[in-house]
Amino acid sequence: MNPNEFTGLQLLQAMADGKLPEPSITQTMPMSMVHISEGSVRFTAQADERHLNPMGGVHGGFAATVLDSVTACAVHSMLEAGASYATVDLNVKMVKAIPKNTKLLAEGKILHISKSIGVSEGSIKLANGTLLAHATATCVIRR
Repeated sequence: MNPNEFTGLQLLQAMADGKLPEPSITQTMPMSMVHISEGSVRFTAQADERHLNPMGGVHGGFAATVLDSVTACAVHSMLEAGASYATVDLNVKMVKAIPKNTKLLAEGKILHISKSIGVSEGSIKLANGTLLAHATATCVIRR
């Protein structure tokens, strides 16, 4: 299977369905795609002992990485076969501390797409809907 033969949506769906391997970052930051549609993604994620800062809390880099993933995947889901993207700006707002060993819901959705730029937003929430972190991202698109 050549990834360049798939649209972004098809590639991400193949990963979510287990037909293609998930990216290795999902081993470093435990996250898994549970929904993919054009312009929208939903992941589950869970921080553990590997993601702690010197004070014993979950490092902010965990939230930033998960948010970069969902915002970028929202852009990726809109791309035609052979196109690629790269995040050029990620603006993260930490609202509440990310809990350790708790299943989280991370969502990303497209806000704007053009020939060369994709803008998206993402959030990380608890199962009860409590917002923990929010981000906006800009991706450059290479067609």
